[in-house]
Amino acid sequence: MSTIFCTFLALVYAANAPCDIVTEKWEILDACEIGSVWAGHPVGFFLLTVSPYQYVAFYDADRQMVVGQRKLDESHFRFKKLPTSVGWDSHNSIALAVDKRGCLHVSGNMHVTPLIYFRMTAPHNLESLIPVHRMVGVNEDRVTYPRFISTPEGDLVFYYRDGASGRGRQLFNIYDVESQSWRRLLPVPLLDGGEQMSAYPSGPILGPDGLWHLCWMWRDTPDCSTNHDISYARSRDLVHWETVDGTPLTPPITAATPGVIVDPVPVKLGLINVGHHVGFDTQHRPIVTYHKYDQSGRSQIYNARWEKDRWVIYQTSNWEYRWEFSGGGSIGIEISPGPVRIAQAGYLVQTFKHSQYGSGTWVLDEETLRPIDTCRHAIRLPGEITRRESEFPGMEVRFAWDSGEPPGKESYLLKWETLPPNRDRPRPGPLPPPSTLRLYHLRRVP
Repeated sequence: MSTIFCTFLALVYAANAPCDIVTEKWEILDACEIGSVWAGHPVGFFLLTVSPYQYVAFYDADRQMVVGQRKLDESHFRFKKLPTSVGWDSHNSIALAVDKRGCLHVSGNMHVTPLIYFRMTAPHNLESLIPVHRMVGVNEDRVTYPRFISTPEGDLVFYYRDGASGRGRQLFNIYDVESQSWRRLLPVPLLDGGEQMSAYPSGPILGPDGLWHLCWMWRDTPDCSTNHDISYARSRDLVHWETVDGTPLTPPITAATPGVIVDPVPVKLGLINVGHHVGFDTQHRPIVTYHKYDQSGRSQIYNARWEKDRWVIYQTSNWEYRWEFSGGGSIGIEISPGPVRIAQAGYLVQTFKHSQYGSGTWVLDEETLRPIDTCRHAIRLPGEITRRESEFPGMEVRFAWDSGEPPGKESYLLKWETLPPNRDRPRPGPLPPPSTLRLYHLRRVP
C-alpha cells in the first residue's frame, strides 16, 4: 500500500473514529464499604461474581487473608478469616474460583513457598471453607503466581510456577468435582526453564477463534533486566499445544523449542515481564504485545502479528523516554500496555500507561498498528472512584474489576489505596493507616 494512501486512510479513520466511539463511561448504581485493609504495600485482591453469589478476598488491616460472600440481592457480606497473613511481598496476590458444584476455591499469599489452598466442602457455604494445602502432592513446595481458569465445559484448571525466578516451570492441574480431587492436566510442565531460567506467561486466554492463546518470556535470573525471547503457543484444549502455524509441540516447552519465539529480544534490551499480552485483530489474527528498547535505546510498545507465514513486528509507540530497570523484587511500573482488542464499530484499540506521557487508549490503524487517535480517558469512572481519599503521602488508588461474569452493561469494581511497591522489603515507619475497601456496582452509560 502506498504511503499516500496510508496517510489518507489514517486521516479518514481519524475523522470517523472520535474517542466517544471507544470510550467507556460508567455511572455508580450502588456502593458499599467492605472493610479496612492493609495499606503498607500493594498486593492483588480478588472479586468474583458467580450469580447469585459474589465473593471477595483481601488482606485486612491486620494483614490477615479474609474471604467474603454475599448474595447479589444482599447489602452486606459474610466474612471468614483464613489462617494466613501477608508480609511485605507484593507477589502474594489472591486467586478465587468456583467449581461446577458451587464450591469456592482460594489460593494465595505465596512467593516460592509451600502451597496455600482452601476449598469449600459444601456448595455456597462459606463456613465450610477449610485449609487443604495440597493438590497432587508433588512440586508444591515452591509455589508462586497461583491462577484459576474455567474451561468452556466448566472444568476448573489451576496453574502456577514451581521454582523461583530464573529457575522454574509452569504446572497445570485440573479438578474432578466427583472425587473432589486434583490431578495433573499435563504429565510434565508446559513451560520448563529447568535450573537455568523461568518463564513469565500471560494467559492462557480463550480467543475469538475458540483456541487458547499463551505468550511468555524467559528470565535468566531474579534480575528483571535478564528477560529475553518473547514467545507464543496455542491450544484447543490446554493439553495439545502447537505453534502459531499449527505445528504440534511436545511439552515441556523450553527456550530451545523451535517455532515458538515471536521476537528474539536479548537480555538487557528492555523486555519486562509486565504488560505482555495476546490480543486479536478483526480477522482473529493473534497480536503479541510487549515492551522493549528501540534502536535508539528508548522504551517503546511493540505489537507482533502473525501474517501469512511470519511474525511481523510493529513499533506502536514513539516515545522519547527510556525506562531503566534492573534488580529483583516488585518494582514500580513506569510503562504498561494492554492487549490489542476490537472496540465498537470494529476499531482496534489498545490502552497504555506511561509515567511521563500519561495514560489513555490508542485507536490503531489495523494495517500498520500505529495510533491514529489517542483517547486520554477511554474508561471514564466517576470522580468518587478515581479520587484519592487518603492524605498520607505517596498513597495510590488500586482497582480490581470483577473476574467472574463477563462485563456487559453492568459490572463491579473494588477500590482501595496503598503505598507503591518497595521491592518486597519492609518499610520503616511511619506507615499509613488502613484504607477502606469499597465495592462499586457500575452501569455503562450509553
